[in-house]
Amino acid sequence: MCSFGYLKVHVLVYVLLIISIKSDEHIESGPTRWAILIAGSSGYDNYRHQADVCHAYQILKKGGLKDENIVVFMYDDIAYAPENPRPGVVINKPDGNDVYHGVPKDYTGDAVNTNNLFNVILGNRSGVTGGSGKVVDSSPDDNIFIYYADHGAPGLLGMPQEETLVARDLIDVLEKKHKLKGYTNMVIYVEACESGSVFEGLLKDDLNIYAVTAANAEESSWGYYCPIYYPFPPTEYDTCLGDVFSIAWLEDSDLHDMGTETLKEQYEVVKRRTGFDQIEETSHVMRYGTQSLQEDYLISYIGNNPLNQNITTNGFVSSSVSPTRSVNQRDIRLLYLRRKMHKAPKGSWQREEAKRKLLEEINQRKQIDRSITKILQTTLRETNVSNVLMSTRRTGQPLVDDWDCFKTLVNSFKKYCGASVNYGLKYAGALANVCNMRTNADRTVSAIKRVCHDETVRSSN
Repeated sequence: MCSFGYLKVHVLVYVLLIISIKSDEHIESGPTRWAILIAGSSGYDNYRHQADVCHAYQILKKGGLKDENIVVFMYDDIAYAPENPRPGVVINKPDGNDVYHGVPKDYTGDAVNTNNLFNVILGNRSGVTGGSGKVVDSSPDDNIFIYYADHGAPGLLGMPQEETLVARDLIDVLEKKHKLKGYTNMVIYVEACESGSVFEGLLKDDLNIYAVTAANAEESSWGYYCPIYYPFPPTEYDTCLGDVFSIAWLEDSDLHDMGTETLKEQYEVVKRRTGFDQIEETSHVMRYGTQSLQEDYLISYIGNNPLNQNITTNGFVSSSVSPTRSVNQRDIRLLYLRRKMHKAPKGSWQREEAKRKLLEEINQRKQIDRSITKILQTTLRETNVSNVLMSTRRTGQPLVDDWDCFKTLVNSFKKYCGASVNYGLKYAGALANVCNMRTNADRTVSAIKRVCHDETVRSSN
C-alpha cells in the first residue's frame, strides 16, 4: 500500500512535469513575440533613457525573445562617452550589472528617427534608411511589445536631433498596423513627461492595444537614482541612472515570474512605486486602450526568465518612491551641469565651460518663459493669458482637434524660439489651446517670429 502511494506521487509529478514542458513548448512554438525598444534622446545628461532601454533588452533576452524579433533604437553615445566613468559599461541602478553588453545596434545615431520607427512598426523594410534594416515583420497571430523612454511634451515625444514625434501620427501608424492585421495584441509602455497626452482621447479601445504611460496628460515624469538623492548612484556619476516609472516595471520584471503575473498586476505594482495621488512630486501612471488585455500574462509579451519561475507578486508590496528621491525630468540637465561645475577644480577651464553651459541653459529657459506669454498676448490680443497657458481639456478628449495647426505652431516655436522637447515644448499645450480656439495659424506664426526675434536681440544686448 505504501509503495502504491509512492508510485501515485511519482506519476502525479511526472504528469505535472509533462504539462509544464508542453506549456513551455507552446510558448516557444506559438505566436512570435516582437519588441521595439526606443531611447529617444542623445547626450550624456540623458544617460538614463538608454540605460532603461538596455535594461529592457536584457529582460526580453532572458525571457526567451530572439534578437531577430527585437528592434532597438538608441543613439548609442553614452557607453563610450568621455564623461562615462566606466567606458563600455552602462548601469541602470547603483549596484547594477552592465546592461549594455550584447544589445543590438539596430538603429543608432541619425537613424533613430520617426520615419524609421514608423516603418519598423509597419514592417516596411523599403521605408527605413540606415541601420540594420530590421523591421517588425509580424503575422496576425503575433504579439508586439513597444517600450519608449525619453522626454515628452503635450502631444509629443522626443527624438534625437530635436525631432519630435506627434501623437496623432503615431496613432495613425498603430491603426494602420491593425488594418494590416499585423498582430493579435500589442502592449505599449511610455516613459515621458505628459505621456498620457499621446493616447488620451486618441487610442481606440477596439484595436487590441493596451498602453501604459508614466504620467497623465499634464504632468512631468521623474528621474531616479540621481546624484543628490538616496539611493545615490556611484559617486563618479553626475547624472541619473534611470527613470521612476521605468525602474518600477523593469525591476518588477527582474524579480517575478512573468508566467504568473498579469499586466494588471504589474500596473498596480508600478503605480504604487511611481507615486501616490496625494504627493505632488510624483506622476500618475495611466492606462489606455483595450483594457481586457490586462488579464494577459506578461510572458506573452516580454517572455519569462526561467530563474524566476514560481516567484510571484503575492504579498509583495512595493513602497512608493519618495519625492525627495526623484528629480523632475526637465531639471536633470540643470542638475548634471551643476554637478559638472562643482566637481571641476576652481579656476579650471572645465569649471568655466560647465558654468557657461549652465547659465546658457537657464537664460534660454527664461527667454522661452517670457516668449510664450508674449506670443499668446499678441495672438489673442489679451493681457491676461494665464488660462490659455495653463488650462487643459477634459479627461477623455484629445489634446487638439486640428493637428495640422498644432504641428505648424510647434514647428514654428522650435524654429524661431529654440524650444526643445526637453523644456520649451512643455508649452505645446498652450499652442494646442490656440488651435482649439480656431485662431488664425498664420497670425500665431507671425507672432512667434516677431516675439522670439525680439527676445533674441534683447538677450544678446
